[in-house]
Order: sequence, then structure tokens, then C-alpha cells
Amino acid sequence: MKKTFTLTHPKIIVARLVESIKHDVKKYIKRERKKKLPEGVDFWDFDCKFGHTAEDSKEIHLSEINKYISQAESEQLKSFYLEILVKPGYRNKKNLES
Repeated sequence: MKKTFTLTHPKIIVARLVESIKHDVKKYIKRERKKKLPEGVDFWDFDCKFGHTAEDSKEIHLSEINKYISQAESEQLKSFYLEILVKPGYRNKKNLES
């Protein structure tokens, strides 16, 4: 998902737009996690970027998306850019020597 979300609408208040955006992001992540894993892959991982525009976006962690969306609302931005890309994730083996 690479998308620029607008926080302005003639009839919908900003708080409802923000709730809708957060819901769409959550729905997208849930849908991607349900996809079948390729052989040898442990889980689906995500690369995320957030910014005012695509050019000035910076990498963020998946768990920080809602915080950044709320921050954009509090700063009264007109729009923001959000990028969520799926990649295969691999678990690190723990060395259990005792």
C-alpha cells in the first residue's frame, strides 16, 4: 500500500476520517497476514514509511502507524503519505547453551 491520505472533506469531520484511515490500515495488514507463506518463511514482515509527502517520508515501525496518524491529525495536516510494503520475515534461532 502506497497512498496519500487526505484529512479534508466537505461533509465528514476530521476525527471520522482518521478513524476510517486507521481502520483501512488495520484491514490491509490483517488481509496481508492471512496470505499463504512461501516455503521457508516464518511470518509476514512489513516495511513502513510515513511523511507529509512521499519524498520526505521516513521509515517507521509497524506498531507506530496509529501514533503518526494521530500526530498528523493533531498538527492539522491537510494530507499525509503512508507506505506499507510486505516482505518475508525470518525468526532468529536462539542459542540455548546451558
